[in-house]
Amino acid sequence: MSLYPLLFQPSFHYRIWGGNKLKNLGKNITEENIGESWEISTVPGSVSIVSNGILKGKDLDDLIKEYKEQLVGKKIYRKYGNRFPLLIKFLDAAQPLSVQVHPNDEYAEVHHHSFGKTEMWYVLDSEPDSKIILGFEKGINKSIFEESIENNTLHSILRKVHPEKENVIFIPSGTVHALDKGVSVIEIQQNSDVTYRIYDYDRIDKNGKKRDLHIKQAEDVMDFSFVDEPFLQYDKNSEEATIVTSPFFTVSKMEITENKILFSSGNSFRILICIEGECSILNQNIPVIITKGQTVLLPAALSNIEIKPHVKTKLLEVHID
Repeated sequence: MSLYPLLFQPSFHYRIWGGNKLKNLGKNITEENIGESWEISTVPGSVSIVSNGILKGKDLDDLIKEYKEQLVGKKIYRKYGNRFPLLIKFLDAAQPLSVQVHPNDEYAEVHHHSFGKTEMWYVLDSEPDSKIILGFEKGINKSIFEESIENNTLHSILRKVHPEKENVIFIPSGTVHALDKGVSVIEIQQNSDVTYRIYDYDRIDKNGKKRDLHIKQAEDVMDFSFVDEPFLQYDKNSEEATIVTSPFFTVSKMEITENKILFSSGNSFRILICIEGECSILNQNIPVIITKGQTVLLPAALSNIEIKPHVKTKLLEVHID
């Protein structure tokens, strides 16, 4: 059975901080406080299900086991086997997220049998007074951090900056971070759901309890280094620009006004995320249309894929080098 561009059913997740803006991305959401839409995932309990073509109803885990390097790529399958390495999300923060940090691969494997979590945010929307937290102010160390936890003054030592639409924030494992209220992002990350909370605004969840904090684990993994430049620099006016290069994922932004051919080396799958507009993804088997807020997985075995814009279209393209 031949592979083709794969669409998946998004998985919606209630969050104490979630809002209603994901509906603006065409998501069929009927509940309140949906903070996350998981677009491509193999996290247990939220494994993505194909929504188009002859493989409709199959889950991504099963497809990788069946198609192996044809789906994920020769290089990727050698490195990761049947474990899909990425998790793609849309996030909408109506209230601040907990201040948190994620472990690296080594720590996560020992303690959780999981990947670590390096991630990036592409800002879709940000209100004028919104902030993100990214690391600490200058001169902070473990002793000062512990004192701030003891005295409930953590926020005074966190670095806060205002994000604007199209800003890109790269968040290596070990970097303390959080979205503020009024920010919506695309999140591209390692395939991990391991989070250590260090502050949660003393909020009460829907069960009437405060959410757990993980101070000891956070101290084991956090980096106190000052982040000199919170936003990655790239040419926002270019038709194509690489915006993130890391060992875990490479992300480019494309603006497409005329037909474009994507070539494949067969080493890695590719993921296209539609930010604006609408386009057809054409290959010899099945044409697929994606619009704003949709994500498509292009199996590594597919070559010479044509993107045909119906209007001016902006895409993020994700692969692993």
